[in-house]
Amino acid sequence: MAISIEPAASTDIDAIHRLETEAFPAPWRREFFESELHASGRLNLVARRGRAIVGYVFAMYFFDEMHVNKIAVAEAERRQGIALTLMKACDDFARREQIKTISLEVRESNDGAQAFYRRLGFAKLYVRPKYYPDGEAAVVMMREV
Repeated sequence: MAISIEPAASTDIDAIHRLETEAFPAPWRREFFESELHASGRLNLVARRGRAIVGYVFAMYFFDEMHVNKIAVAEAERRQGIALTLMKACDDFARREQIKTISLEVRESNDGAQAFYRRLGFAKLYVRPKYYPDGEAAVVMMREV
């Protein structure tokens, strides 16, 4: 069954949060996702296979900058192009809205994610020490659109 990319809705929050808690050692609280749905300057998308949410991206934008706050794909669905499709949706949106840069943070220990973002044209800008609740540093990456 094909993947569809759609705007995230309030009815998706439970599934998004379940996926979040499976994917991240320091997950966002459910309320964070709810508040993002109603905030201005947000691009919140889900990837669906049938009715099941298999991935999501939550990004914010302001003037000519976009920041990817969260992106995750269900473990059983990884390495099938879903994260790439979600990032392409961000890129397409950025082009339409004349956004010039996209940035994000990734755990310093997450070599796979850093390699994925490098393949998409992201470059390491700097390291933010003790960024995550467990004290791990974040690598800040950015690309021009």
